[in-house]
Amino acid sequence: MTPAESATKILDTMLGHLGLAATIEVQETDDGPCLQIHSTDSQTIIGRDGDRLDDLQYLVNRILRRQIPQADRIKVDCEHFRTMREDQMAQEIKEIASRVRATGSSHELRPLNAYYRRMVHHILVGEEGIEAHSPAGDDRLKRITISAKPPSTTA
Repeated sequence: MTPAESATKILDTMLGHLGLAATIEVQETDDGPCLQIHSTDSQTIIGRDGDRLDDLQYLVNRILRRQIPQADRIKVDCEHFRTMREDQMAQEIKEIASRVRATGSSHELRPLNAYYRRMVHHILVGEEGIEAHSPAGDDRLKRITISAKPPSTTA
C-alpha cells in the first residue's frame, strides 16, 4: 500500500468516525500527493478559516508517519479550499514584500502554522532585498516578520 493510499484510508476512517460522508480523490501536485475531499459537509470539514482542515491534515500526517516513517508529507484539501487560500496568500505575501521593500518598514504576519510558514519562506526566496524571520520555540502558531535586507557592504 502506498503512503497516499494509507493516508486516504486514515482520512476516510476519521471522517467516518465524525459522521461525515465524503469521497476522497488522490491528486498529484508539485508538493506531492494531495487528498481532495468532496462532500456535502464541506463547510463542516473546512471549519472556520480552514482550521479543521489544518487539524485533519496534521492528524493524517502524524498517523501516517507512525505507519510509514519515511512517508512524504500529505496535503489534505476540501473542495479546493486550501488551493484557493494558498493562491490568495501567495499574492498577499508578494504585495507585503513590495511594500516592505518600498518603505523599509517591517511587517509582522498573523500567526501561522508550520505548513504556512514554510510556504511564506518559499515564496520569499525569490524576492530581492527581502528577508523573513520566524521566532524560535515550539509554539504551533508563530508570526513571521518580513523585513528589508540591509544593503550588503563588501570591501
